[in-house]
Amino acid sequence: MSRTGSARERGVPSGFDRMRRIETIHLVGIGGSGMSGIAEVLLNLGYRVQGSDVRNSAVIERLTALGAHVAIGHAAHHIAGADVLVVSGAISACNPEVAAALAQRIPVVSRAEMLGELMRFRDAIAVAGTHGKTTTTSLIASILAEAGEDPT
Repeated sequence: MSRTGSARERGVPSGFDRMRRIETIHLVGIGGSGMSGIAEVLLNLGYRVQGSDVRNSAVIERLTALGAHVAIGHAAHHIAGADVLVVSGAISACNPEVAAALAQRIPVVSRAEMLGELMRFRDAIAVAGTHGKTTTTSLIASILAEAGEDPT
C-alpha cells in the first residue's frame, strides 16, 4: 500500500470519515507495547506518524525504519505538524506535548480511542485471559490460514 497521497487514496475505509481528514498523527509514548502497535498500523495505512518516548529502544528503531519520526524525550516543539495527539494511560496531562496540543487546540485522544477508531469497521477476534492466550491465538491463526483467510 502506498504511503503517500490522501487517506482516500491510501485505502482508508470509507467509514473512517474523521480519519480521512487526518494526515499526521503524533503518539506520546510511541515505544510502549500498545502504542507501538498502533503506530505500525497507522504507518501501514499510510499516515505520517511521529512521536516521542523517554528512551530509545529496538521498538523505536523498528518504527523509525518503517518511516516514523521519533524524538527521544518530551518537548512541546515535537508536536509540530500534528493533526492529532494519541496518548497512553501512562502519560500525564502535565506532559509538555499534551499541554502544547491542548493550548493549540490539537485534538488529544487516548490510545483506547484511537484503537477503537481503527477497529470500528473491521472484523476482529480478541483473546484475553490469564493463561493460554498465545496457544489460543496460534490456533485461531492456523484455522484462519487453513480457511484461506488472512489472520493478520
